[in-house]
Amino acid sequence: MPLQNRVSPFGEIVATPERGAFLGNRGGLHDEHRRLLKRRWNTNCWVCCLLEFKGRKRQVMTPKSYTELFFLDEPTALAAGHRPCAECRRADYNRFLEAWQKARGARPSATQLNVQLHKDRLEGKTQRRHAADLAGLPDGAMILRSEDQTHAWLVWGDRLYQWSFAGYVASVDRPGAMPVTVLTPACTVQTLAAGYRPTAPGGLSHFSVPLFTQALTSPRASPKSGTVPGVPRSA
Repeated sequence: MPLQNRVSPFGEIVATPERGAFLGNRGGLHDEHRRLLKRRWNTNCWVCCLLEFKGRKRQVMTPKSYTELFFLDEPTALAAGHRPCAECRRADYNRFLEAWQKARGARPSATQLNVQLHKDRLEGKTQRRHAADLAGLPDGAMILRSEDQTHAWLVWGDRLYQWSFAGYVASVDRPGAMPVTVLTPACTVQTLAAGYRPTAPGGLSHFSVPLFTQALTSPRASPKSGTVPGVPRSA
């Protein structure tokens, strides 16, 4: 049975057999039986990590350790409120900081970054969402379309792509100006608009047009059980 450690763009942590391309960390969220506790974070440092780093290996959901989370891709992690890890993804972290500084006028410390992200990703215990005009949103943002409040859609180029745990299952032309609900935290959207470009699914630098199901099948990471390459606890 799959473990409950796969994250959606809505920030939910669910059990599903599909695999992920990135690893995440919000602190320890599970018990000795590898079941999630009620809390969905145990720190304000939510990072998005590589699956492989310096040959480290970990047993998934080891007792008294952090809970390994899995994302389809980096836009999914960003929508859920995570940011690049400062250790295993140092170059991406620096690019994120540079774009953040360009957007907001000051280069934050890691503590400042985590505090602002925590403020923008949560409203109480639920995901904080915000309204925007689709025409002004950058590539990498995740939205809800006005006519579809159930599925998350990725903004990329002149297309919108419907998200699923297995990959992107449909695409439509990106309309012009129209009001949408944005899942990605406001400060992250600003950072994307200022030039931070997330890694696309499956290691691609851009999506094909049109894009249909593109499930990730790498055998190296699984939300089920077993071992995964180790990454920093938090950075």
